[in-house]
Amino acid sequence: MDSQLIQLLVNGIAVGSVIALASVGLTLTYGILRLANFAHGDLMTLGAYLTLLANASGVNIWISIAIGAVLTVGVALLTEKLLWSPMRDRRASTTTLIIISIGLALFLRNGIILLWGANNQSYRLPVASALDIYGIRIAQSRVIVVVLAIVVIFGLHYLLQNTKIGKAMRAVADNVDLARVSGINVEYVVIWTWVIAAGLTAVGGGMYGLITAVRPNMGWFLILPMFASVILGGIGNPYGAIAGAFVIGITQELSTYWLSPEYKLGVALLMMILVLLVRPQGLFRGTF
Repeated sequence: MDSQLIQLLVNGIAVGSVIALASVGLTLTYGILRLANFAHGDLMTLGAYLTLLANASGVNIWISIAIGAVLTVGVALLTEKLLWSPMRDRRASTTTLIIISIGLALFLRNGIILLWGANNQSYRLPVASALDIYGIRIAQSRVIVVVLAIVVIFGLHYLLQNTKIGKAMRAVADNVDLARVSGINVEYVVIWTWVIAAGLTAVGGGMYGLITAVRPNMGWFLILPMFASVILGGIGNPYGAIAGAFVIGITQELSTYWLSPEYKLGVALLMMILVLLVRPQGLFRGTF
């Protein structure tokens, strides 16, 4: 295989790892809260900038990513208290929720520009030589991103399958009314959904900053691949979102071998349209 294709494949796996973390958060909020959150990408950007803030203060990058995730979870819980909970109480329509999420996305993005400016920024990291594997040069940061993503994904699997809150989340995703009648505290599940979704998304944003520049529109440009991954894997299914994310990430990067990089988003959009036309329910069933 052409060495350039192998290089693009490696890049695609790294990008797919980041998209996977964010897509899981997006599909969880939809599967449990029935919320198509267009502010999800900007929540990811916020995680990257809060990581940058901690790192610029001299904190180790990995601790900075954890701090950024915790602070982003705090912001997500605040929006739940001020926006989403009142809207659910009023039984707001899906259209209303989408419009609110777009407004929240604009608010977060412009708030980031106000605080940090519109220029690209980078973490304070020591210079590390790239790994040379059979003539393929791979940045150490990309390897770390993939490994961390795999660890987090396995951690999520354990949480969903083997913990009380994970089983409660699955029950609420299947049937919220039946779950409530069964004695499950739905509000408690909602809080944990935001904690997990925002935490994973912020970690994804922090790790994306390792392989690219930190910029105000980074999450907005990834929102389409996120939705494409969620739809490809089956809306509401976190495992499907992970699989879809790797398919989208790898396909986008490999497409640059034949097409200009500007068409990468178009590739994600094309895949999303094809899936909707051929298999609207996605590759996997839409619950977990």
